[in-house]
Amino acid sequence: MSAAPLPAAAEEPDLIFKKSTVWKFLTPDDKLATYGIDDPDVEGVACHFTVPEKGGLKGMFGVAEQTSDISLACRQIGPIKFKTKFEQGALVYRQSRSLLFKKMQVVRGCDAKRNVLVYVVYSDKLIDGSPKNSTSTVPVMPWGGEPVPKCGDFVTD
Repeated sequence: MSAAPLPAAAEEPDLIFKKSTVWKFLTPDDKLATYGIDDPDVEGVACHFTVPEKGGLKGMFGVAEQTSDISLACRQIGPIKFKTKFEQGALVYRQSRSLLFKKMQVVRGCDAKRNVLVYVVYSDKLIDGSPKNSTSTVPVMPWGGEPVPKCGDFVTD
């Protein structure tokens, strides 16, 4: 019996910058942090997301539960090449947002009718979930004379 392969997920995100939003005396400030990731299965697409990061004593020791407010923007940054087939809602990136129960996830789908990749970021919580989310779309466009692939050709049933 073999283990099923895990879905591809982006490597650790690149920190672009952080901006303090609430000053804290003697402990780290609350901040907004903006990160960049490359889609691990679709060459030529990058996403940037901004998340709040709690400061204070809990934030300093890594035990603060982070809020679910996350924004997302994805763009075509080169010729798009699909490395593998994928399911609708395929995982692109996952990050823990609390000590045990909350995760932020970036997932990808394909609007085959419009040849557009659709990215959604959301936060889920083991107990009661989270309705907060953000969506970004990437039309698959020509780039430097490369043929334009159809995202629908790479979606599994």
